[in-house]
Amino acid sequence: MADASTLSTVSTAVQGVDSATLAGSSAGHSFSMFAMFMQADSIVKFVMIMLLLASFWCWAIIFEKYFLFRSVKSKAIRFEGEFWASEALDKFYEKIKKRANHSMAIIFVAAMEEWLRSKTTVNTPLQGLKLSLRERVVQVMQVARNREIEHLESGLGFLATVGSSAPFIGLFGTVWGIMNSFQAIAISKNTSLAAVAPGIAEALLATAIGLFAAIPAVIAYNKFSNELARFSNKLEDFSTEFDTILSRQLEG
Repeated sequence: MADASTLSTVSTAVQGVDSATLAGSSAGHSFSMFAMFMQADSIVKFVMIMLLLASFWCWAIIFEKYFLFRSVKSKAIRFEGEFWASEALDKFYEKIKKRANHSMAIIFVAAMEEWLRSKTTVNTPLQGLKLSLRERVVQVMQVARNREIEHLESGLGFLATVGSSAPFIGLFGTVWGIMNSFQAIAISKNTSLAAVAPGIAEALLATAIGLFAAIPAVIAYNKFSNELARFSNKLEDFSTEFDTILSRQLEG
């Protein structure tokens, strides 16, 4: 009975020592975001900084695209109202050409410039010249539309890249940090949770930052891609309608 009591006392003492060791080891590490960043390995720090910079740039693109799409859509609606309310294309062109600061107006001005430039030619009775003019006007509108779409979609590729690659870059930082933690465990031969937790927490922070950069980028890319597709169809419809109006004038 005495031996059993002695063993129980020793076991309790050992557990008390282990608990004190764990508490002391954990108290030596701060688990705030900034502290974990400062305590992380240099490679993990580089990964975190790169992901944070990518996140800031993504947010800059998101805000810029939000206001850009909002502006071009409202200007296009206003332009369409003025266009269909106008009585003569020539007069409307003279009114709008100096303030063509959005996609639909730029397409219209480019088409009208080609139309007016060749107006003396289409007055001839040759049907082939009239068809040639119509084809040139359609091509001019297509080129102007492609340029505007290219301008509107600039930056979306970066959002797609960050959205698809940031989680894997963060995972690389996490794996690297966990490898360093296991190496430290092997050297110190201390397998306690308090010895492992700080290194793993610092490593997992890289994955968290990767997701912080990727999630908004993916959501914004999908949103702006859908808006760009709808606006592109709107420009295509306007080009088709305007081509129909010009073809009527050529036939007349």
